[in-house]
Amino acid sequence: MLFKNKVVLVTGGSSGLGFAIAEAFASQGAALIITGRRQAQLDEAVSSLGKNASAVCADISNAADLAGLFRHISAVHGHIDVLIANAGMGELEPLGAITEAGFDRVFATNVKGTTFTVQGALPLMGEGSSVVVIGSTASINPGPGMSVYGATKAALRALVRSWILDIKGSGVRINLLSPGPVETQSLRDMLADNAQQVIDILTEKSTIGRIGQAHEIGQAALFLASDASSYVNGAELFADGGASQV
Repeated sequence: MLFKNKVVLVTGGSSGLGFAIAEAFASQGAALIITGRRQAQLDEAVSSLGKNASAVCADISNAADLAGLFRHISAVHGHIDVLIANAGMGELEPLGAITEAGFDRVFATNVKGTTFTVQGALPLMGEGSSVVVIGSTASINPGPGMSVYGATKAALRALVRSWILDIKGSGVRINLLSPGPVETQSLRDMLADNAQQVIDILTEKSTIGRIGQAHEIGQAALFLASDASSYVNGAELFADGGASQV
């Protein structure tokens, strides 16, 4: 097992892509911690992930929640081997209908929350540890109504490229994993009544001829977190069926 007894933290790990990523690490023997904002959903996820999984209810946009999360991990595990900074959100708001509240919500979670998640985790990470930040192909091709969401994911790219310089010599790698559209309930919820129509368009754009499955993103996360990518740092891996290339 690639991650047997390795301490792996997956934020936003109770559903969707985060849960699929957590499943991938659980299958490889990780001592897994997931976070989310809803305790009932976390409990259900932990039950599915197995005896080596645990959960901490935390909102990454809340500084007190993050501080409590890292205190807990320090007390129980003492360190973190892998951080998957996955927690994020998106809202469809086209130009002319962008609200200040919506803008603040998305940036607070996707940019502020990710920044302070990584910063808070680093003191618990040592030589050979890995951070995988979950971006999105929306950073380069956001589509209608997704300008704010796309901007937050583009910001993550800039952050990662700077962070690897800030921690040069630490032995900790930071990479960005940017999925294309993936079949999840959260995608369908965001697209609402237009979900199937949009998914059909996205399928047509894919050079593979379909949108992604959540478990495929889990496998890509395993690669970036593992020794198989030990010389990969500051990179952005697009897992999008080739759609970003056309």
